[in-house]
Amino acid sequence: MHATDPAPGTVAGVAPTPVETAPQRPADRADAAFRSLRSAIVEAALPPGTRLPEDVLAQQYGVSRTLIRGTLARLTTAGLVEVGKAKSALVANPSLTEARETFEVRRCLEREAVRLIATGPGAAVRAPLDAHVAQEAAAADSGGQVSGRLGAEFHILLGELSGNALLERYLGEVVWRCALILAVHGRNHDQHRSVDEHRELVDLLATGRADDAEALVARHVTAVEERALSTAAPDAPLDLVTILRRY
Repeated sequence: MHATDPAPGTVAGVAPTPVETAPQRPADRADAAFRSLRSAIVEAALPPGTRLPEDVLAQQYGVSRTLIRGTLARLTTAGLVEVGKAKSALVANPSLTEARETFEVRRCLEREAVRLIATGPGAAVRAPLDAHVAQEAAAADSGGQVSGRLGAEFHILLGELSGNALLERYLGEVVWRCALILAVHGRNHDQHRSVDEHRELVDLLATGRADDAEALVARHVTAVEERALSTAAPDAPLDLVTILRRY
């Protein structure tokens, strides 16, 4: 590679443009940048190893490099970004061992979450969960990675509805890590099957069937884990700014 060549996974000759619809307050823009980058990573638009230069991201999202540094730190804590050589931020590349350990933790947390819901709010959760599953179904019909992200958000919603703030926090982190693992290692999957299982789980939760809900979510998470067995490295070059403009 010549000295003037761009590094793989970075942008060259492209003037980044701040997101036009970004919130006005710097802290809000930084939070929007976090959500945007998280979606781009778990939807596999940004493959593992992609460099995330602070200056490019700061211009793209219209915030200071200090705020972007904080955003990248949040993504690192969430397991979606890692620090490479010269302290450069990269999209994380979890190993299969890390994947198995992550799914073990998720299975434990999610079983507890559904038990708390079924024995607590019960029927009150049907409306928000049904609304989310409807979004999943529409995305599954259209195909693409958005369906997978919405599927992850369904499980994050379970954490929110559990009524346990600490469980919500840790389940959310683990589910996003699982979404990245699927983007890295996962094989093709019919999202309609996940939607059907989510509908079944909603029925069990709304009718207070805690044991059945716990068993179903354990099987569901195990099935998701089993899809994370093969790796495929993307070959196509990418333009970081062009990708992030979609988020």
